[in-house]
Amino acid sequence: MSNKRDYYEVLGVAKEATSDEIRKAYKREALKHHPDRNPGDSAAEGRFKEASEAFQVLSDEQKRSIYDRFGHRGLEGGSYPGAGADSGDIFGQMQDLFNEMFSGGGFSGGGGRRTRRGQDIRVEQRITLQEAAFGCKRDIQLRTPVRCDDCTGTGAEKGSKAETCPQCRGTGSVQSARGFVMFSGPCNRCEGTGRIIKNPCKGCRGEGFVERPRKVTVSFPAGIDNGQRLRVGAQGMPAPNGGDPGDLYVDVEVADDSRFERDGFDLHTQVHVTFVQAALGGEVQVPCLVDGEEDAKTTVQIPAGTQPGDRVILRGQGVPRVDGRGRGALAVHVVVDVPKKLSDKAKKLLKEFEAEFPAGDG
Repeated sequence: MSNKRDYYEVLGVAKEATSDEIRKAYKREALKHHPDRNPGDSAAEGRFKEASEAFQVLSDEQKRSIYDRFGHRGLEGGSYPGAGADSGDIFGQMQDLFNEMFSGGGFSGGGGRRTRRGQDIRVEQRITLQEAAFGCKRDIQLRTPVRCDDCTGTGAEKGSKAETCPQCRGTGSVQSARGFVMFSGPCNRCEGTGRIIKNPCKGCRGEGFVERPRKVTVSFPAGIDNGQRLRVGAQGMPAPNGGDPGDLYVDVEVADDSRFERDGFDLHTQVHVTFVQAALGGEVQVPCLVDGEEDAKTTVQIPAGTQPGDRVILRGQGVPRVDGRGRGALAVHVVVDVPKKLSDKAKKLLKEFEAEFPAGDG
């Protein structure tokens, strides 16, 4: 009696699973247990082979039908009609799956060398609240490889050119078999480039790039907030063999502003008023954000009878919204200053005031 686990159980699908569901389940299991992702883990390698075997059967309509009727025994010995006739098809199908799963490199689809993309660069940039609110442009200094002018990025000395690697025939990868599964890996002769340079450029030593400082102008949109990230396309590291360069990612840090606390597109600030101002009301000056003006102020009317902690809301005086739909609000928090030292005259007047307004009559 076979000790093999049920193929549907191996892939974690129901017996009524569609071909697409089986395909997705195998991709999930293969990614999870692939030997390259679990080096030295014999248990993971065993599960990977088990999942591959299950997929080989369940992805084939004829084999699946036999398995559903007779189980593992029905497939033993290869005596069923058509056994072994489609091994090339199943290998091709599984190879296509690996191309999807490992499209970032290493597994070649057999259709020629895949041009690699340059690496991305990430930097941090600190800006003021004023700049974040109304937008700004900053020049960011980078020191990265740039294309060599002597060889125009080919890596070969002038008058010569790179030759196709004879080992991988320009694909950049070679195939090897592990059991019944074909794998592809980078060619060790050309290091995955698909090319061999016999006369390397002296200026870049065959790399195709030289390191130089460069400047990238980055536009920060109005309303950007702390912790957000900007992407500047094609300003990252250059790619080998003429591929597309990577991108530049700028992580935004908005410096603290002593005048305001920011909450999304709203701003909060404090204003100190005297006891008399709070009781009688009046106008006070508070800080505000004005494009092109530092330390701008606006006039706020404090209502009579204002209590400590009351707020005055100024609509449209906050941070501009990134989508251009107006601005947030400016919330002015009122702090009532109570004098700590009083003259005899002031004490007398306050007692007269207290007599005029007994506690609880306010």
